[in-house]
Amino acid sequence: MPSTNQCKNCENYFDDSYKYCPYCGQEATDNLTFGVLFSNTIENYFSIDARFFRSFIPLMLKPGVLARRFVDGKRLSYLHPAQFYLFISVVFFFIFSFSVRKADNEVTQALKKGFNRELTIDSLQLKEDSLKVGLAKKTIKENPVLTGISDKDLVVLDSVMDAEQNVSVSSFRIKRKLLDSLITVDAPKANKLKAMGLEENAGALTRKIYGQMLKFYEQKGVGILNTLYDTIPIAMFFMLPLFAVLLKLFYWRRGTFAHHMVFSFYFFTFIFTSFCLLILADMLIDIPVWLEVLFFLSFIVYLLLALHNFYKSSWIGAFFKANIISFLYMMFIVPIAIFGIIMVSFMLY
Repeated sequence: MPSTNQCKNCENYFDDSYKYCPYCGQEATDNLTFGVLFSNTIENYFSIDARFFRSFIPLMLKPGVLARRFVDGKRLSYLHPAQFYLFISVVFFFIFSFSVRKADNEVTQALKKGFNRELTIDSLQLKEDSLKVGLAKKTIKENPVLTGISDKDLVVLDSVMDAEQNVSVSSFRIKRKLLDSLITVDAPKANKLKAMGLEENAGALTRKIYGQMLKFYEQKGVGILNTLYDTIPIAMFFMLPLFAVLLKLFYWRRGTFAHHMVFSFYFFTFIFTSFCLLILADMLIDIPVWLEVLFFLSFIVYLLLALHNFYKSSWIGAFFKANIISFLYMMFIVPIAIFGIIMVSFMLY
């Protein structure tokens, strides 16, 4: 009588000659080790196997061809576009994080110096304002006939201008000194916000903005760049479909929206891969500015070739559409995305 094994997953019995359970597909000898755990994680979530290398070369050297093959049905031989994009984006943001850390330290030091210099700059500005007020007073006094102001009125005007000057000179400094004092004694947040000028009947959004401004002031901007960095991957998931929308507008009858998404996934994967290579190269050598400019222009050339190969577009049509799509994306979608990233980062800081 042949021996049997019991599947640890579905608990069904099957012949021990099977390497996998015929009922659920789990490996018969599923001994969990650290190596198995690590390899399964890589395989399940990133599918790093021969398909990656079969996909990488066409992606870099044959623009649009990989997307065309995938849409035409040749899918098992190549890495899924969403998986490819996910893996490369993780690698990119991992490499990019080293540059962000360095930049964050520099920004933090610059912000601290800026906060320390604010009072000095304010004092200089106030002195300049006092000189302007003094000059105005001198001009009025030296030309009483032109101004039509009597000596009695001059005395009154002089006192009023001095009072206004003193208010403008000391108003901000008093508020800042009060706020610094409240922060030092760890006063309630409501008192600090009141010192900043928050009105009692302010709405929820205004209170949130003031609260974030207070947090930024208390922490001297430390970590703001890291928060900005953490927001970028989220923004990319919105920017990628918007790129597919532009493709749909220009190639309305050349496929479904899913086809345009496939093209967008591979195109953004190429961009992230190129940035990875650029960052790694910049760590080794000092790349000149003109070469970086050519690097960014190469994206338009790649898009032109990709549109020609994927949509079977004419060279003239691909040229104009590549430039128009790039222009619309850079002039409208990217600025809106940057503004959104900054606002979200500030609100989540």
